Amino acid sequence: MSRTNVKKLIFDGEGVTVDFKKTITSCEKIARTMVSFANNKGGKLLIGVTDDGTIKGVKSDDEERYMITKAAHLFSRPALEPVFEEVYFDDKLVLVVEITASELKPHYALAEDGKWWAYVRVKDKSVLASKIVLEVLKRSSNDQGVLIEYSENESTLLGHLEKAGRITIKECSELLKVGRRRAQNVLVDLILSGLVKINTTEKEEYYTAC
Repeated sequence: MSRTNVKKLIFDGEGVTVDFKKTITSCEKIARTMVSFANNKGGKLLIGVTDDGTIKGVKSDDEERYMITKAAHLFSRPALEPVFEEVYFDDKLVLVVEITASELKPHYALAEDGKWWAYVRVKDKSVLASKIVLEVLKRSSNDQGVLIEYSENESTLLGHLEKAGRITIKECSELLKVGRRRAQNVLVDLILSGLVKINTTEKEEYYTAC
């Protein structure tokens, strides 16, 4: 990337596809960010840049690369393959790390508790993927496509969204008078068919018509 492109990324700030790190201090934390990029649209890590966009530069290029590669290979499952690029601002080095959108979704990151968790990118945060998001990621990665028979459940749900505008998984279960798992399956089918959209925030997840 050119200095101009990196400056624009810094000016625009952190978001769905960009994250700033002054330095890498934890394989668990950086794996979480990389996994969230891979499970979404991909993204870029700018190492040597503080949260407010100040360019500090990295002290040790080799050490940062080692930590990121270790996190990508040992703390991410399936493993990720980061692409590195060095961009200099006077005597300060910014290490740009690109993570492409994966075709092997979902990816999981190894947490401090020893468990593997899937993450997705929501604005400038990496948040835990819900069961519905996980199912969508799994099924969207295969080539089988989606065949939906529009039963009463699908019609009822779409009719509700047309009137109310949104619904949660709990509300969906109550509306259709089915268990949570069945409600989840209905939502996943409609999401994959492009009729329903997932809306994830740090506090809740809800669904709207596309």
